[in-house]
Amino acid sequence: MKRVLVPLAPGFEEIEAITVIDILRRAGVDVTVAGTQSGPIEASRKTKHIPDCTLADVQAEDFDMLVLPGGQPGATNLRNDARLQQIVETLRTGNRHLAAICAAPTVLLAYGILKDRTVTSHPTVRAEVTAGAKEFSDQRVVVDGSVITSQSAGTAMEFAFKLVEILCGQDKVAEVNRGVLARL
Repeated sequence: MKRVLVPLAPGFEEIEAITVIDILRRAGVDVTVAGTQSGPIEASRKTKHIPDCTLADVQAEDFDMLVLPGGQPGATNLRNDARLQQIVETLRTGNRHLAAICAAPTVLLAYGILKDRTVTSHPTVRAEVTAGAKEFSDQRVVVDGSVITSQSAGTAMEFAFKLVEILCGQDKVAEVNRGVLARL
């Protein structure tokens, strides 16, 4: 079974995190939601979410993929977490998948992951991402090797299904979509 880590920091974008968690779990992926702090995490729209554990409780080598939700100040809070930087480095050196949506590509940028990649992001961080990436794309979801990026809450479903395709294959995408009826 594939395993995915979704870290939550205060100010994360709800749609981007919950959509990914939901669709991956529907596909049979083992998703661990880890908070940057213990207890409920308040998201960007003031909803509160209870992670499965904290980042201190996870071992990076246990995961096939890391998915970073955007939102502000969530992406900034993720970028400033030293534990997350170590997790990203462990997954990068293990040639595991790193995925980020909306403002979260700035986290991967700060860790030096995007310099040789074609990526996308939310328009509000496009200049920053463009300055540090090999190439910027206007596509809603971009896959460049082991790095997957997407633009915003409005692209979260497409992003989530692309992650399912990468981890589980196109047949699993079709199976899950029979229940949710997304436009893919």
